[in-house]
Amino acid sequence: MSARWLRGAAATAATAAFLVPASLLAAGPALAHAAQATGRATAQAPAWASAHGTAAPAAVAKKLFGAWLRADRHAASRVATAGAVSTLFSYPFRAPDEFAGCSGNACRFVHTSVRVPGGLDGVLMVVSGSKVTKVYESRHLTKPSAAAKHLFDAWRAGDRNRGLEIASTTAVKTLFRTKHDPKGVKYFFQGCNSEPKGYSCAYSYEGGGMFMHVRGAKSRGYEVTSIGYIAD
Repeated sequence: MSARWLRGAAATAATAAFLVPASLLAAGPALAHAAQATGRATAQAPAWASAHGTAAPAAVAKKLFGAWLRADRHAASRVATAGAVSTLFSYPFRAPDEFAGCSGNACRFVHTSVRVPGGLDGVLMVVSGSKVTKVYESRHLTKPSAAAKHLFDAWRAGDRNRGLEIASTTAVKTLFRTKHDPKGVKYFFQGCNSEPKGYSCAYSYEGGGMFMHVRGAKSRGYEVTSIGYIAD
């Protein structure tokens, strides 16, 4: 399948509205506001927590969040792995301002006043025992192709949370309807081309093509807002 054919077949999608991301270091007022997030909503410790003497995921997540707001890496390292600390401390936007609770051992902090790329809408911490072992976060990617490839790699790894870092819930739901088969058809990235309200990034495969419709700008960051397919 030729790249010219793919470019001609791409469809348009709706524009996603963004606010310009603010650097964490430059967001002093936002950090002060976000500090309230650690106490807004509390989660009950599950039965297994008391039975095994392990802190509730919410308590562990809030400790890490608080250490991050204070820019205290030492305190953060006591409640999170090195990888989790590194990811959180590189967050490119102002801090989320609301604790959205935990689902099992996955706890979320979300934005209520800032629009960021992706359906994750902030930070998700995965807690194991007394430490945060994994952090997912909204991403600021400055190329449409980077957003498309990030989502494709997440799908290939079977990691929905990773996909939500840079794609809408609708796009992730569409893509993850099927599981990537490493022994199945091969996908070939054909690049991104302008369309009326953004970009269309194409993957070709035997028998058809997949188009990721990307919106945003370099300053705001890009996200995949929808996905379409065509048959050859």
